[in-house]
Amino acid sequence: MIIRPMTAEDIDAVLIVENACFTDPWSRKSFEDSLNEPPAYLLVMADDAKEKIAGYCCLYHALDEGEIVNVAVAPEYRQKGYGGELVRALMVLGTSLGENRFFLEVRAGNTAGKRLYESLGFEMCGIRKGFYSNPKEDAVLMMWEKASVCQ
Repeated sequence: MIIRPMTAEDIDAVLIVENACFTDPWSRKSFEDSLNEPPAYLLVMADDAKEKIAGYCCLYHALDEGEIVNVAVAPEYRQKGYGGELVRALMVLGTSLGENRFFLEVRAGNTAGKRLYESLGFEMCGIRKGFYSNPKEDAVLMMWEKASVCQ
């Protein structure tokens, strides 16, 4: 597996993963717009042997903060640690851009996602009521801060 920047040529394969993972998926235009926005950084994890996108993630950068807005791993690649690898790669990238803290939202019922983020040092810092639709669900807001990890 390799992790590299997403390109426009990856969008078709990324949409397959997106639609397999989310009930309210991003559109092609959402990915195209993010690829063309300077504060957005998108990474893909590719299975070189199969020439297939196994997962992807997106980071929005602003000043010293990063917002992780989309992390997805195709169902056949789950439970192998790839989600953690993708998030760590985003955090390394963000840190190189000067980010000292990262935020993300995760569905309240996504136990595996919350466990993954906690294992990476994220802590719950709030609830966003009714944040998700299809189905309607609260979001758990999580944050990782450089200072809290270095203490």
